[in-house]
Amino acid sequence: MSRVFQRLDEIISHVATAAVVSFVLIVFIVSLALRGFPPRWQMGFSTVANAIVIMLLFALKHTQDRQQTALQLKLDELIRSSPAADDHLVQIERAEEKELVERVRDQIEVHDSLRSDDGVDKK
Repeated sequence: MSRVFQRLDEIISHVATAAVVSFVLIVFIVSLALRGFPPRWQMGFSTVANAIVIMLLFALKHTQDRQQTALQLKLDELIRSSPAADDHLVQIERAEEKELVERVRDQIEVHDSLRSDDGVDKK
């Protein structure tokens, strides 16, 4: 199923797909107007459109989660491979909120001290 979602994401991310969907929508709206907006067509279109939107949302979320996980694994590997890096930052996204806030404060202090060492004024 993951490969299906990835392939779907590849297809829907092209400009040509947006152009085709826009064309189909315009044709459908024009044909609805010419036929006096029949209620059955409107209901059918609404049902199909909602189903497609939900499917695309699931595909997008799956693809984003997969890319985020891959990126996180790469970053964790870089942290582990660098002798000067803080190994406690590996999988920091799983830490409790209190620890994250402390780490952010620590990073801000490091940043500020580096800026003041370089002679750059803090704003």
